[in-house]
Amino acid sequence: MVIDTIDNLEKYATLNPLFKDVVEFIKAYDLNTLEEGKHFIKDKDLFVNIQTAKGKTKQEAKLETHKRMIDIQIPLSAEETFGYTPLCNLPEEEYNEEKDITKYAILADTYFTCKPGEFAIFFPQDGHAPCVSEEPQFKKAIFKVLA
Repeated sequence: MVIDTIDNLEKYATLNPLFKDVVEFIKAYDLNTLEEGKHFIKDKDLFVNIQTAKGKTKQEAKLETHKRMIDIQIPLSAEETFGYTPLCNLPEEEYNEEKDITKYAILADTYFTCKPGEFAIFFPQDGHAPCVSEEPQFKKAIFKVLA
């Protein structure tokens, strides 16, 4: 897991060959003005989903992991708190291969907050519970990057 500011995202480009494409996309487009929905950058290997998320409590937010994709999550209109638990500390649960997601019915071990202008990168080994917010709705960007 990585937490930092958007200005520093380029420093992480060596972690995955597609990260440089994320940086270029963010430089070329204002995420705040993109239409909601999926914007494909490199077919299904790299896309961004712009969405209005429903704010959840820590109890409502479900931990999840992905085997094939890395998430780069960027809150746009409000602070977003994320739960975090390493995959090695999570119980066995059913994996949905079609949606590339495993969901867990336990609370996260740790929580942290990202403000607009910051991001969190979640790798396949990072259990994360997104969308914890006091705002009833907020806009966010989720880059899905082939791991």
